[in-house]
Amino acid sequence: MTPFGQTERLLLRPITLADAVQIQQIFPQWQIVRYLANRVPWPFPPDGVRQFLEHVALPLAERGEAWTWTIRLQSNPERIIGSLDLRKGDEDNRGFWLDPLVQGRGLMTEACTWSNDFWFETLGFRVLRVAKASVNLASRRISLKHGMRLVGTTERDYVCGRLPSEIWELTSNEWRAWKAQQGTFGC
Repeated sequence: MTPFGQTERLLLRPITLADAVQIQQIFPQWQIVRYLANRVPWPFPPDGVRQFLEHVALPLAERGEAWTWTIRLQSNPERIIGSLDLRKGDEDNRGFWLDPLVQGRGLMTEACTWSNDFWFETLGFRVLRVAKASVNLASRRISLKHGMRLVGTTERDYVCGRLPSEIWELTSNEWRAWKAQQGTFGC
């Protein structure tokens, strides 16, 4: 079961089918989708979010293979500003997107701090791996802020095309050391 989450500024709510309409209004923007895996169709279909929730995200959650949240500001809890997911596997355990209107405020770093703690402390995984396009500098900064290490490079297919990619890794021990150094979950 996907739990509710909360940070200093954010609410992370388990995604539901009722979220599809609002996400469909935000998600199909080139700035959001360009560095996502090419399994995201582009141009994005009018029912793309509903199809994804019904056939991918919600079934994975029911099987305990993935956890997906909407991200909302505590100051405006009815408005979805992004999404974050964690998934089992050996290569790519986390993905996210954020409405361009609220980017650059440290919100995704804050959400990832919470999700890292959930991954390691609640789910008990020993390693978190994240794949990203090398040119996705904002995502790279989040990995660096959390003490992740670059452990590999490859090429992957994204919505925008084939690009050099990076694999970043963080172990549970490194996460705990990072938390101890921070003293809090401050970003």
